[in-house]
Amino acid sequence: MAEIDQTDSASWAPRHAEALIGHEAAERVFLKDWAAGRLAHAWLITGPKGIGKASFAFRCARFVLQRENRAAAAARQGASAPGLFGDEPAAPALPDSLAVPADDPVFQRVASLGHADLLVIERAWDDKGKRWRSEIVAEDARRLVPFFGMTAAEGGHRIAIIDSADELNRHAANAILKILEEPPPKGLLFLVSHSPGRLLPTIRSRCRRLELQPLPPAQMAGLIAQQAPDLPDTDRDALAALAAGSPGRLEALLEGGGLALYDELLGLLAPLPAVDVAALHAFADRLGRAGAGDTGGAGAFATLLDLLGGLLARLIAAAARGGRDGAQGAAHVRPAEAALAARLFPPGADLAEWIAVWEKLGEMGRAADSLALDRKHVLLSLFNRLAAAAGQGARAA
Repeated sequence: MAEIDQTDSASWAPRHAEALIGHEAAERVFLKDWAAGRLAHAWLITGPKGIGKASFAFRCARFVLQRENRAAAAARQGASAPGLFGDEPAAPALPDSLAVPADDPVFQRVASLGHADLLVIERAWDDKGKRWRSEIVAEDARRLVPFFGMTAAEGGHRIAIIDSADELNRHAANAILKILEEPPPKGLLFLVSHSPGRLLPTIRSRCRRLELQPLPPAQMAGLIAQQAPDLPDTDRDALAALAAGSPGRLEALLEGGGLALYDELLGLLAPLPAVDVAALHAFADRLGRAGAGDTGGAGAFATLLDLLGGLLARLIAAAARGGRDGAQGAAHVRPAEAALAARLFPPGADLAEWIAVWEKLGEMGRAADSLALDRKHVLLSLFNRLAAAAGQGARAA
């Protein structure tokens, strides 16, 4: 059985998602293996954050559990007996998708995490620290052993979902590896990963990898038109660029006022290596208050870090491609980015220093989330680091 994670209780959480936009190719791969009776015991579902990997894993789990539930019911009713003239019944046609209706009992039991043959492993709540753990620990991962050791309650597969495998600590990863090395009969394991390169090579090599792709521009445009119909075209284009094919990131941007936040961020970055101290402190004060009590998700603070990380990644990549021309080849989301790119990434800029800043941004964001650091202090520290890198680049130029 599965335990309910309070961070995932909203009706839009992956286990509640009836529809999944895009990823038809991935569905066909899974359906083909299922129809052929050769489902891999472990699937590594990869791709950028927010594109629906966890929703896809739950979709696969529901499909398998529902189909096996149907088969068991048919067997009990004698529907699997030979035909009138002794011929075997025809094999069922390959389904068009993994969809299970929301009113199906299996869908509802999976959504409530009440299905006896489903286990979900996520970061757990730390009662002592009064916060969500920053990683999945060995104690949580070892729950897989007794779970897979039991016979399926409904005669089919026992299915586990790890969301996400990137959050497994070293001991937890080793516990998962033992399951992968000795696959349990009728066991099915889904590992969701945003950064599969960080996983143990031995874990990656023992899984059937299925890489989900960002949604194409046409589908993202449809989502934006549906969720933000009153936006001007220029803002829609900017929103699409910032979301980068990720419905999850789009939702975070819309909920967190992402476009206004991004424009404000560009304004604060504009004078680097100088810093408008008063404006930065006012901004950090406001964002710190807005994020107070946020247990994770699409708050303004998390949205800002995502926006800043994405901006730096685009400018660094453009500078690496541009060589002597610096970051001038970047595809700019807002016009203000052009001047910023020219100043922060002149020809010959030290990209190693900027990569270190980008990595530090990720570290500080994770630390702020898991250690409940003061968010204003985190933002001020990040801008100090940005100013130092910008100053070093200006001196080199």
